[in-house]
Parts: sequence; C-alpha cells; structure tokens
Amino acid sequence: MKKTNQIEPLTYDVVLPHDIAIIDNRYQVAATSDNTRRAYQSDIRHFENWGGQLPATTKSILCYLQAFADKLNPRTLSRRITAIKQWHRYQRFPDPTLDPVVAKTLTGITRVHGKPKNKAAPLLTADLIRICEYLLNLKTLAALRDNALLQLGFLGAFRRSELVAIEVANIKFSEEGVEILIPHSKTDQENTGQYCAIPYGNEKLCAVAALKTWLEKADIQSGFIFRRIRKSDKISDLGISAACVNDLVKKHAVAVGLENAKDFSSPSMRRGLATTAS
Repeated sequence: MKKTNQIEPLTYDVVLPHDIAIIDNRYQVAATSDNTRRAYQSDIRHFENWGGQLPATTKSILCYLQAFADKLNPRTLSRRITAIKQWHRYQRFPDPTLDPVVAKTLTGITRVHGKPKNKAAPLLTADLIRICEYLLNLKTLAALRDNALLQLGFLGAFRRSELVAIEVANIKFSEEGVEILIPHSKTDQENTGQYCAIPYGNEKLCAVAALKTWLEKADIQSGFIFRRIRKSDKISDLGISAACVNDLVKKHAVAVGLENAKDFSSPSMRRGLATTAS
C-alpha cells in the first residue's frame, strides 16, 4: 500500500489564567512607568489602611469615596479609584468600579469639593541669575552642581525626572554648545529618544559652561552627571533623586529671598522659561 505524506496539524499550548503567574512578566512590568506603579501601590495601601478589602465591592468603594470626599483632592480620589480598578483587572477579579454610580459619585465630589490645581511659581530669568550668582559665591562642589542643574533645567525646559537621568553618554559638546539625548521621558513612553540642543550663553547665564565646570571639578567621566555629594566633598556614584530637585529649587529660592519662594519647585524652571519666552 502506497504511503502518503501527511502533515500533522500544529498544536499550541493553551495559556490558562492560572498559568500566567509563572510566565516571565518583565515586559508587563515595563508597560507601566515606575512612578505610576509607585503611585498605584500607595493608593492601594491607603484603601486597605482605611479598612477596605481586596477584592473590593461597589459598596465598599462608595463608602471609601464618602469617607474622603471632603478630605482629599478629587483628582487624588479619582486616581485611587483607577488604582483599584487596575488591581482588579490584572488580578482577574470583577471590577467593582465599573458600576455607573461610582463615576457619578466622583463627578459629584468634583463639583462640590473641586479646587483649581496649584501651579509652581515661575522661575524668571532675573530670579535664576540671582540664584546662580549666590551659588558661585559659595565656591563649593554642591554649589557648582546646583548651578549647572538649575541652568540646564531652565534652558532645556527639562522635567526633574529627565534631569536626574542624564548620563555622560547622553551629552555631546560642540562649538555651538551641547546636545543632550533624553532616552526616556513622560511624553516618550516608548523610548524613541528626544534631543535637546542648548547653545552657549553670556556672562550671566551659560548652562554649557556651568555643566563643563561641574563635570571637570567633580571629575565625572561616566554615569549620572548630577550626583549625590557625601561628607568631605566625596562624589557618589549615585545620582540625585527627582524629589531632591524640588528641594534644591525651593532651598535656593529661599536663600536669595525670592518673593513667595515657598511656591517654587522643579516645574518652576519649565514655567519660567515658557513665561520668559512668551
């Protein structure tokens, strides 16, 4: 009897819900930014510390909203409900936040307790010059670092997360100034990369010269450009934190006596450049 070549059908493994936990999930983790993940974790802890249990019910969500309606900003409450939604979605439990009454309650809370979003005071050019002159008179490594950081943050309109992530490999000096690659940013979640070119300035403000001076004095040839400084001016290999940028802006604004210095933070640099440009 003549044999025929038969092609056996391909078979595929079926991934069941209970199998997902054993699959390497580093790509799933990478889909959410670290800042968002930390915020969601904090939101879940707040719900549980209040007395909420997971998986939650629509009733418990409504009670939670009622409890904090006049205590928390409606935007904060909305984000916390989103965090609870995401937890149920990825743990494969029914989502108690889908009930229309949850969204309607949030809308009502916003109408009754909503407030305008607080904005950081803009750091104007004259203010920045005052701070830079003050820092240069201090003649310390920390002052040189902060001078370069503030000028770069202002003239490059960088977010604080972008500033602290810059490494030596991301910068390229030229006759015109410096070109900086931002590998990842809030508006570039897929890491396509963005470039920022900053030209040489004048005798009062020059981010390029300030950056060069800091890197030379600190002898930084690789890694993060803005480092932590330990006692005895020992430069750490660790970069400063994003929260530290907020503290530095406010600290130096207070030191030079800027009006409403307490309202300054890292977004003040971006706002200041936009205000100056307009």
